[in-house]
Amino acid sequence: MYRGNSTRVFPIILVIIVIALVVTAIVSAIQAMMGSNTNNQPVVDASESALLSTADTAKVRMTVRGALVADENFRSYQISVSPDNRTLTTYMGYLDQVLETKQLSNNVKAYDEFVHALHKANFLKSVALSEEKNDIRGICATGRVYEFDIISGGDIVKHLWTSTCKGSPGSSRASTQQLQNLFMAQIPDARDTLKKISL
Repeated sequence: MYRGNSTRVFPIILVIIVIALVVTAIVSAIQAMMGSNTNNQPVVDASESALLSTADTAKVRMTVRGALVADENFRSYQISVSPDNRTLTTYMGYLDQVLETKQLSNNVKAYDEFVHALHKANFLKSVALSEEKNDIRGICATGRVYEFDIISGGDIVKHLWTSTCKGSPGSSRASTQQLQNLFMAQIPDARDTLKKISL
């Protein structure tokens, strides 16, 4: 009787061991494949590469729009920074009639420091929005809208925005004040220039 039970239990134990070995082998194979794909190298987002690039065609830009008022009273401004220049432009009206432009030279080292400062200030921290929710027309009619762009070769690689209106936080999740201060610091006397448009 005892011998009969042991002959039945042995095949069951053997099957369990074989199944355990097969499962272990499958898990190990999956981990090995995943490990070989990443090769222990962090995946770098294309927008991060574009932000930190110091190529001639690289540029970062901040655009600030004021409250939605009559065309004659509407004001906005833009600060763009590239490895070879820094520009502050103020505008009047919805068709962006230029009021004043201040352009300064730049260099690769200064630009490299600037974009790394933007990166450390969480420039890329954002949430994805649907096409409808990413439409800024009419957004925050009584406040300001801030747009931030990473540009490469004339193309916008990443576009983020936020506003001063509580109900329209936008896609950017970085500190707007911190980013604005970094951009403003690139243009000496920027605040004096902006006082003229009373944004």
